[in-house]
Amino acid sequence: MVKPDFPTLEDQLASGGLTVDGCCGGLSHRGDELLQTSALLQDMTPAEVDVLGSAMLLVRAQAGQIMIREGESGEWMMLILKGTVDVTRSLDAPGEREAAAPEADAPSADTGADANFSRVAVLKCGATLGEMSMLDSEPRYASCTAIEEVEAGVLGRRAIALLIRDHPAVGAKLLVKITQLMAQRLRNTSNQLVKLLRERQAELGSGSGTA
Repeated sequence: MVKPDFPTLEDQLASGGLTVDGCCGGLSHRGDELLQTSALLQDMTPAEVDVLGSAMLLVRAQAGQIMIREGESGEWMMLILKGTVDVTRSLDAPGEREAAAPEADAPSADTGADANFSRVAVLKCGATLGEMSMLDSEPRYASCTAIEEVEAGVLGRRAIALLIRDHPAVGAKLLVKITQLMAQRLRNTSNQLVKLLRERQAELGSGSGTA
């Protein structure tokens, strides 16, 4: 089994207010919803899922608790095991106010975000958080706040390196899935940008004929 990033990662998570409760042993037994909805776990056998879980720390957050804070550094990612997470970005970020118009299909639930933040997404069981910052060490793009009680598996960069060394098949599948997730998010962002540019062009075109 792969040893998680004890004690440094555990201390970092605890200092952020999260409750850390050992590793995610028996991850494959957490229910069909997780295995069926998580893109990260697709194409893995139950045994491989359990190997991955052994490398993760189990954390819990209460409703309203910030799990990832925008602008902070972080060498770990999260897999949501239970609950719902609100992903928001500060409107003070460059270009964010101009792009803050809500999507037509965006969730409308009020989670306490004020006028200084725009909602990026609402994520549930099986979704992942923070993989980009884990890989490139850049500041977190957005904040992630628990809407209700949340359980998540935290996977650190060092644990991934150990997976690749000790369980290369699992490590290879994991890296492929993370790459696919990041590519999909980049594609979604590009589509949103194109949509925004078209809307702006339409607004400019409709205004050009007015007195």
